[in-house]
Amino acid sequence: MVMIMADFDLVLKCWGPVEADYAGYGSLVLTRLFVEHPDTQKLFPKFTGITQGDMAADAGISAHGATVLRKLGELLKAKGSHAAILKPLANSHATKHKIPLNNFRLIAEVIGNVMGEKAGLDAAGQQALRNVMAVVVADMEADYKELGFTG
Repeated sequence: MVMIMADFDLVLKCWGPVEADYAGYGSLVLTRLFVEHPDTQKLFPKFTGITQGDMAADAGISAHGATVLRKLGELLKAKGSHAAILKPLANSHATKHKIPLNNFRLIAEVIGNVMGEKAGLDAAGQQALRNVMAVVVADMEADYKELGFTG
């Protein structure tokens, strides 16, 4: 667990700019996710009619992206003690939204890239985010299995 603590710290070192502009970063993250992985847009019914050219200016995309990043910030600050945060998230994403686990890996990669470009997260920090998200996704997978969802 020592290495994972260092991973959380590496990512959190660059979290300030994200935290200062959740909506701006959220818009960048979701827009890039939908452009690079168009199938993911279908998982968000309220965003399916939005064209790629209109995504960056869409208030709904920005607001949802901010929600995603706020939750990720909570998970990062919990530094592995995230069961109470993750369980309800896993429950809603498994039972209500039916979000396959791979989509969390995709968005994590996009978040790492955006943070690398805009918040100073270097290659080691991006790897640290991958490590952290691997733990989070594994924990979500366990929750998904408990719920009988094999996404």
